[in-house]
Amino acid sequence: MPAGANLSVTDQRRAARHPVDHHVIAEHHVRGDVPMHISNISAHGFMVDDAPDLTRGDRLMIRLPIIGLIEAYVIWTRDTRAGLQFERIIRVDDFAQLIDNLHTNPRLRRP
Repeated sequence: MPAGANLSVTDQRRAARHPVDHHVIAEHHVRGDVPMHISNISAHGFMVDDAPDLTRGDRLMIRLPIIGLIEAYVIWTRDTRAGLQFERIIRVDDFAQLIDNLHTNPRLRRP
């Protein structure tokens, strides 16, 4: 069986991204717990800005408010940033609640 990410959805980098300031501890299958900072998120994935050691295809588990535990795969890396795609698309109503929960900064809230 081939190794690597077997994604259930296509790469959706054009999906609407929402700026967030959210710290998580991701579970990496080799390195264990890895602290990360999510700087933007969409219903298809998210970007972290402090992931210098991730490589394309890495699989991580993260826990998000509303969503709970969800798996994500590294799609791209550049310098210390990385883009990850969720293993499944988040439902629209759950995603709206997630965004409201993550936008603790009034400047990031929708008008």
